[in-house]
Amino acid sequence: MFIQTESTPNPATLKFLPGRSVLGDGVADFPTPASAAKSPLAQRLFDIDGVSGVMLGNDFITVTKSGGDWPQLKPVILGAIMEHFTKNLPILEGEVVQATPSEDYDAADEEIVVQIKELLDTRVRPAVAQDGGDIIFRGFEGKSGTVFLSLRGSCAGCPSSTATLKNGIENMLRHYIPEVNGVEAVSA
Repeated sequence: MFIQTESTPNPATLKFLPGRSVLGDGVADFPTPASAAKSPLAQRLFDIDGVSGVMLGNDFITVTKSGGDWPQLKPVILGAIMEHFTKNLPILEGEVVQATPSEDYDAADEEIVVQIKELLDTRVRPAVAQDGGDIIFRGFEGKSGTVFLSLRGSCAGCPSSTATLKNGIENMLRHYIPEVNGVEAVSA
């Protein structure tokens, strides 16, 4: 088994590509060891000293470090992932219920929100997934035209996330949806 790694814009996060499906569809984000209770793979990665976050995607695993250097952590993480897959251990046990973040918007803005979500799903999420991250719609305030988004995986805590939000996502949404005036990140 050959596992590729890719750097991400977040220096504290690496993306691991095992060359096979990890989750298939969807994303499972484990920001803490306690949140990884139903993922043997995420638990195993959290057992490595210095790992502070794990996100499982379609065909990738994003690992965030809290300390240590990648040259020391990377081989240990690669070994854990390789052993997990070669032993055919489960990625998830049972149904992992990720708390669905609440969405806050006025019902009168439903049409605008549908447009925002469609653009996020078709243009933004695939791009941030390339960097080992994910983005979640959290709300829209029609009066100010502000879209609220949550960043996960390598995007959470990334030094360039503000630039991505303002220069990329905000400009795109403003271009396609005139009612949008700004984008702000909110905590997961």
